[in-house]
Formats: sequence, C-alpha cells, structure tokens
Amino acid sequence: MKLLLDFLPLILFFGTFKIAESHKAAAAAFASSHFGFMVSGGAVGPEEAPVLLATLVVMAATLAQALITKLRGHKIDLMLWISLALVVVLGGLTVWLHDETFIKWKPTGLYWGMALVFLLSDLLFGKNLLRSMMEKDVKLPDFAWRRMNWGSVLFFIALGVLNLYVAFHYPTATWANFKVFGVTGLFVLFTLGQGVYMSRHIVESAPAEDSPADKEVLP
Repeated sequence: MKLLLDFLPLILFFGTFKIAESHKAAAAAFASSHFGFMVSGGAVGPEEAPVLLATLVVMAATLAQALITKLRGHKIDLMLWISLALVVVLGGLTVWLHDETFIKWKPTGLYWGMALVFLLSDLLFGKNLLRSMMEKDVKLPDFAWRRMNWGSVLFFIALGVLNLYVAFHYPTATWANFKVFGVTGLFVLFTLGQGVYMSRHIVESAPAEDSPADKEVLP
C-alpha cells in the first residue's frame, strides 16, 4: 500500500500528461472551462494544457497522499513534506503563469532537499540517516555507513543536475518520460549498487555463548 502511495503522484502525472498531449485541443478546452479561474488570463492554450493538467493532478495526488498517510495513523516522512511544499508552490506558479519551468524544477528541488537533509544531519547533528533507518537489520562498520551516506548525498545532487539538463535541453514529452522511467531506473541501479557495497562489509554477529546452565557438566 505504501509503495503504491509513493508512486501514485508520479503515475498520475505521467498518465494525465500523455492523454492530454494526445488530445491537446480537447485538453485546452477542458482546462479553460474547469480551471480557467486558476490561470492568469483565464484561458489555457493547446501547448500549455498537457503540463498544466498534469501539474494540477500531481498537486491533488500529493495532497491526497499526505492526507491518506495521516488518516491511517502513520507519520508523514520528511521527503513527502518536502515534495508537498514544492509541488504546491512550484505547481501553483506553473498553473497561474502558464509556465512549465516551475514544475520542471520540482524534482530537482526534491533531490537537492534530500541531499541537504542527509548532509546536514551528519555534519550538524552527527546522525547518519541511512544508519538510523537500516541498522536494526544490517550491521556495518562506521566507515561503510559514512561512505553510503555520502554516496546518497552525491547521488541526489547528480540526479538534480541531470533533471535540469533533460528538462531544459529536450522537449517536455522527453522530460516526462525521463521523470518516470529514467529516474526510476537510476534509483534501482543506485539501490543495487548500495546493496552490493553493503554485502561486502556486513559484520557477522558473533554466535552467542552458551550459558553455564546449558553447558554439559563433566563427571
């Protein structure tokens, strides 16, 4: 259930964009009729409609994601708070100003925000977030946790830069595909790489010694 909630905004953004892109005139008429009051000038053009409608859907989906998480009695994690703040502010600007630039910055803001969280937690508070999340299940030496934490920082920074490169050097449709398939693939590869690194440094738990009562008493 949580995995579905995590990917729901992304899936809905991509689906809405693709449908609207295939029917631009109808999408523009629908957006102008139903959401014109949210747009500067009150009208949406055919070229703007796919991104605008997809942005409205991802805003609603992210808000629903936070509400569902709260209603289920779960804590809203930091990544969702950052995503919610960015999608409301940057998505709102995209809709009002008819400018897809703002929503294209949203993934980069999220990735760089996460890099900053991992970095400052370590430098300012001496807390390794990866270690906090995984140490119950995996035992690693201190240097391995540090390297994995810095690897996460560098990965999120690089992902943010890559998002901007694709967003502003390729058509919006290409960026939408990259946002769904490219980023997901990179996350999978990075996770696999972290897993391989962990497997090389796992500290095996020492076998528990038998208590005196369990030892055989020799005659």
